[in-house]
Amino acid sequence: MIVCSNCKHGNMAGAMFCAECGAQLVGKDALTTQNISTDKFKKVTNIPADDMYQPFDGSDAWGSLHLLDTGQVLPLSSRNEFTMGRISEGQPIMPDIDLSPYQAYAAGVSRLHAVIRRDGGRLIFMDLGSSNGTYINGKRLLPNVEQSLSHGDVVALGKLKMQILLKRNE
Repeated sequence: MIVCSNCKHGNMAGAMFCAECGAQLVGKDALTTQNISTDKFKKVTNIPADDMYQPFDGSDAWGSLHLLDTGQVLPLSSRNEFTMGRISEGQPIMPDIDLSPYQAYAAGVSRLHAVIRRDGGRLIFMDLGSSNGTYINGKRLLPNVEQSLSHGDVVALGKLKMQILLKRNE
């Protein structure tokens, strides 16, 4: 059994990551950075149209999440519902919006933390029973209880704060 140094959860022998918190269990101290030479790479030409990068401009978004610490804006596409959290190794259910690149683990964001949903003209936010809680304008939400949001509200998943920006219907 391998005991996680982060959360003290007992994991099966041979586990690479903690099943409870997702922290790396082995090889953490043995990792080294290596230089990779790019001299032998050739420039690729004639890229098939299916492989072309399709930038997401957010023009069809109904709202955006403005991450207050980094200033980045994540547009919400035309879908009506998104789960939010962070992705970790071996996780069976993935959030629709992965906040891992925005220091979500350090901020205390759970793997499946909250859901944001558009319901007609209303915007609904719900904590999914996260460990570190969800706050709207500083007020903690009860788990699995829907809360209405308005343009400009500040939502915190653990310590990760974001402002809700809604696009006007024209």
